[in-house]
This record gives sequence, structure tokens and C-alpha cells, in this order.
Amino acid sequence: MTGDHHVLPPPPELHITIEEGSQNSEQLFEDDGNELEMERNDIDIESNGLEIEGNGLDTESNDLQDDCDQMLEIEENHESNGDDATAVSVENGISQGKNYPPPAVGMEFESYNDAYNYYNCYAKELGFAIRVKSSWTKRNSKEKRGAVLCCNCEGFKTIKEANSRRKETRTGCLAMIRLRLVESNRWRVDEVKLEHNHLFDHERAQNCKSHKKMDAVAKRKVEPTVDVEVRTIKLYRTSMVDPVGYGCSNSIEGEISECVDRSRRLKLKKGDSQIIYNFFSHSQLTNPNFVYLIDLNDEGCLRNVFWIDSRSRAAYGYFGDVVAVDTTCLSNKYQIPLVAFVGVNHHGQSILLGCGLLGDDTFETYVWLFRAWLTCMSGRPPQTIITDHCRAMQSAISEVFPRAHHRLHLSHVMQSILENLGELQESGVFQMILNRTVYETVKVDEFEMGWDDMVRRFGITDHGLLCTLYEERERWAPVYQKDTFFAGMCTFQNGESTISFFDGYVHKQTSLKEFFHMYELVLQTKHKNEAVSDIESRDLSPMLKTRCFYELQLSKLYSNEIFRRFQDEVVLMACLRITESHANGHVVTYMIKEHGAEGDRSDIRNFEVMYDKAGMEIRCMCSCFNFNGYLCRHGLYVLNCNGVVEVPFQYILSRWRKDFKRLYIPNVESNNVDSSNPIQLFDHLYRRSMQVVEEGMMSRDHYTVAWQAFKESLNKVRLVSNNHV
Repeated sequence: MTGDHHVLPPPPELHITIEEGSQNSEQLFEDDGNELEMERNDIDIESNGLEIEGNGLDTESNDLQDDCDQMLEIEENHESNGDDATAVSVENGISQGKNYPPPAVGMEFESYNDAYNYYNCYAKELGFAIRVKSSWTKRNSKEKRGAVLCCNCEGFKTIKEANSRRKETRTGCLAMIRLRLVESNRWRVDEVKLEHNHLFDHERAQNCKSHKKMDAVAKRKVEPTVDVEVRTIKLYRTSMVDPVGYGCSNSIEGEISECVDRSRRLKLKKGDSQIIYNFFSHSQLTNPNFVYLIDLNDEGCLRNVFWIDSRSRAAYGYFGDVVAVDTTCLSNKYQIPLVAFVGVNHHGQSILLGCGLLGDDTFETYVWLFRAWLTCMSGRPPQTIITDHCRAMQSAISEVFPRAHHRLHLSHVMQSILENLGELQESGVFQMILNRTVYETVKVDEFEMGWDDMVRRFGITDHGLLCTLYEERERWAPVYQKDTFFAGMCTFQNGESTISFFDGYVHKQTSLKEFFHMYELVLQTKHKNEAVSDIESRDLSPMLKTRCFYELQLSKLYSNEIFRRFQDEVVLMACLRITESHANGHVVTYMIKEHGAEGDRSDIRNFEVMYDKAGMEIRCMCSCFNFNGYLCRHGLYVLNCNGVVEVPFQYILSRWRKDFKRLYIPNVESNNVDSSNPIQLFDHLYRRSMQVVEEGMMSRDHYTVAWQAFKESLNKVRLVSNNHV
């Protein structure tokens, strides 16, 4: 657990028991319907009941399309007994002649024993054994609240066990089901993994502990005879693919849910669910390490969706210091309730770091979304999060990212001020005073006095929005943000920002079908723009405008776009003059006077700059370095006056360099691979080969070497295969 990652402690009345489990058990706690999580800093973190579907080539039978095909053959003449879910006979309702259906998310049982015996019988029929990986109970009552049942081949032996003479039977198999007690009287399957990484052995399975202790009574509970009332499994069909309910199960419960608050689910039109499913299926097959997570409410309706591809997950490792949460579609009531996580690359271009579709904008929904996103980022939060002004989102960020700097979109704040002031938004005088107060003040007292004068002058001292924004001014006013790093995502000179990723592509009437149709095209366009900028920065030298050596130095280091921004600072050095105001040992404080363009002496501003000669550290009250990631003209001027011939290395961020090395694949962490595990072998070889692909794309020479290496490697591998024939 990293020091930056906040972990929610389990509730005090919850008692956790690990039964025959491995050390890396994943547990989901429930207390009175509120689920908490035990977090780990890997991609298998389970959060708030999230169901992670990833590593695209595996299509589990509990996946969404299986739900669309209903997974089980429901008898046409089956009469509903008034229950709130689809009733399916365990004995007669299974296709392909099986006695037990494969487990699926949404199955329900009347007791824990029923659920255990069902999975045990299913396992015995297929030829594997099961055990209880973990379970949890309430501390005082000892009432079981949930459990994870796994394949007996799950995990690996400990070092102590490995030294024993017993044959190794564990293969790290991931097959499992997670059970949860709901409404104190039903046991629901919350998560299913069907894929095994080993062969089934019916003879060995018959002699395993779980099958030996199965008595006749337990068998009868899941294998009813003709004379006994047939026990049913309740299956809530996954609402994403329901063609009638558009987001809720097509059952009697769907009718009952008319009385339930429908705002607590994703609002889909006819066909939208199939569009989402098709997109996820295609992405999993074409994009390794693509991950999506879905959130269902208690009525079985789809509430929220989140997805992220491997490139975005890898890009976060390089550019995850500042992240903006773009909720424009949600807050402006677009047809698609899209939320996008956006970062900025070394060219100052926006990059996508994940997307979600949300059913509402409540605290609980944002907590789910942020935990889903953090899960996919290996539990590593960003330094700075930029969002719209939303109390629910603000509370959720405090909950999930307690150590991150939460800031508001300055441009959105300024826009909301103008839109809510009626006739004043047309007043050029008011806009001028507002801009001067927000953008040009460099000291806190200057801002506060200017704000007070402004609201008094225009008679808006009691305006509700302005009062609220002023109370939260430390989250958006530039004068309070000097210690916050923004990586240029908010340029505080004019309020512009580079936050929107889908700007110009998604409009208020854009449908879900249109969005997913253009989604890949938008990504390809953005990736192409980045590749073109890489080539231009590498091959084209920017034109210099001054004789300052700082300009020449950073023209060789910065990407072209970042250099152009830095170059503007160098040019404006001509508008400055300096007077030493105070010296304290090797720390000197300078007062920089800056006049307007073309020598306009009427517009003079003062900037205080502190310079530590010993460590060559410099700090300007304009805070350009924190806002934009490069030194300001005032700092450069002080360095020049002190005879410093080069910009110190600590002020040249690697994230802006033209030679910044990026591999848009997940990190390759360890060389320890189990040679008997084909899944680990594939995963390790794939990641290593993708490193060669990424490096090989950098130039024609790189490509030639990489292609030759691939051909030689393939010939060597085939030679090994021929020797084994």
C-alpha cells in the first residue's frame, strides 16, 4: 500500500474470516447495503462491487452477450409465481443437456448452503473441486454476510508448503464466484470468473474434500426429484442488453420498479444497450488490456459504466500528474451522460485517460466512478484534479482522493458568473473589472479588496452564486493556486483551458450510437496529431526571435509547442527592469517592474522574485512555473542579471521534452514467470514484444532493426519446434 493511497477501514461491526484462502484475497465488505473495499495497489482491486472485465481475449459465459442470449433456456410455458425475477429450473432449464447452469452474475439462492452446494455440484460435473477462499461476517452476531468460492487450484503454495513432498496442484487458477447476502434473506452472485487455466480431472475431483462431504440432503437441495417441488435459481438479467427495458430487467420486477426512482439508473434508448455491448466486445478483442466496469442497482438496472484502454492506462504513468474531469455532457444535459478523464501530453495536447456514462450526478455515483478509475490506475492518485463546480463531486473527491489538490475549472467559473448576472453579462465595464480582479491580482489582499469593490459597485453583494464562489475562492482564483501544479491545463492569463477532449465532436444532440461510431476516429485523430508533433519536434528546428541563450538552449530540448509558449516569455523580457529590494545572505529578493507592450508606461505591474544563489532556486509571485511548467520572464530576467548562462535543470521538466520516451503499454514489472502457466507466458511475451513495436515506430532505422529482430526470433522459435517433432 503506497503512502498516497487512502484506504477505508472496514466498519467496526464487520468480522472478516479467511478460510483456506490465499494471501492476496480480494474482499468486498457490506454493511447495511453500503459496500466498502479492501484496496490493493494492483489492477485486480475490487471497489464498491465493481465488476472488472479485462484482458480482452477471454469471453466469459457470464458476459453481457450471454445475458442477451439469456444464458439459460427458460421454458416458454413457465408461469410466474409473482416473484420479482425470472425463475429458471435448475434441473430442466439448461441448454446443451447440462444438469447445472454455469454461474452467472445475478443468480440468487435462498441460503448460503444452497449457493455453496450449487457451485459444488456444478464443479463436480465439470471435473474440478472448490474451496472457500474468504468469507466475512458481522462481528457480534457471527452472521455470514458474504463469501468467495474458488477453484481448488487457485493461488500457489507458500514457501513452506512448497518444500513438502505433496504434489503441486495449485496453478493460480482464477475461476471463482463471489456471493453476497442481500436484504437479509437472499444470496446473490456478484461476480463470476469461469475461465480455468488447467485441465479438468473428473476422477481426481471425485475424491476432493468438497465433493466428499456433500451429503444426500445437500444434493437434494440442488437436485430435486420429480416428487419434490423444483427449487429455482433467480436470475436478474443484465439490463445493458435488455431490448425492451432499455436499462432495466424485462421481468415482473421491471414493472414493480415503476415505483422506484428511475433517476438512479442509466437512461438508455432502444438499441443503446446493444451498442454498448458491441463496443465493449470489439474493444476487448482488438485492444489488449482494455477494461470496462459496470454498476448495477438493486433492481438489476444498469446504473453506471466506465471503460479505459491500455494506451490510456499507460499514458497516465507519464502524464498523470494533473487530471481534469470533464462533465460538460452531464452538467449541460446532453443526450449522452458522458464523463471523460483528461490529461495533457508533452505537446500540450489533451489525452484521454478514461470515460464513463453515469446515471446521475450524486455523491454515490461519483465515488463509484472515481474508485473505478483509481482501480485501473493501480491505486495511484494524481497530484491535481480539476473539475466543474459541483458539491457532490467535491465531496466524492475528498473521499477517494484525500491528498490530491482539487481545483475548479477557472474558465467555467468565469462563464457561470457571467451567465448568472443577467444584464451585467453584457456590460463591458463589469467584464473588464472582473477579469482584472481575477487574472491580474498577484496578492491575496489585492484580490479580496478588488472583489469587494466590484460586488459593491454593481450592487451584487448578496448574489447567491457569487457568495458561494467567494467562499470557495481558494479552489479557483489564481492568486490562491501558486503552490498547485497545473501543467498548463489552465492558462490563467485569459481563462482558456485545454481540458476538453471531445470538443468539436460531441454536441448536445449527439446520440450514443453516433458517439461510439466516432469514438475510435477521434482517438485515431488525436494519436495521429501526437505522432505528427513528435516528428516535427524531432526534425524541425523552431525559428529563434532573440539572442538570448535561454531561447537557444530550450529550443533543443522542449517540444515545439511548449517551446513556442516559453519563447513568448523570453520575448517579453524586453519589457522588464529590475531593482534589488532586499538581501538576506545568499537569498535575494528582487522587484521586477513590467510595463505594457510597445513601451506603454501607463500599464506598469510589479512582481516580486526571490532568488537563492546557492541552490540556483527561483520563485516568482506570478507562479508561472507551477501553472505552466516552465520559467517565467521575471525569473529568466533575474537569472540573466546574475550571470546564469543556462536555465537550471530542475526547471526543465522531462514531461515537456521532445525526446521524452513513452511506451503506451502497461509496465512490465517482473521477469518471474511460471513456465507451466500459459496465461503468464502469453502475457509476458506480449508485453515484451509491444515494447519492441513501440520503439520500432520511432524512425525508419528503428523499424528496420525491429523487423529484422522479429524475423530472426521467429526463425529461432520455429527451429525449437522442429527439434521437438
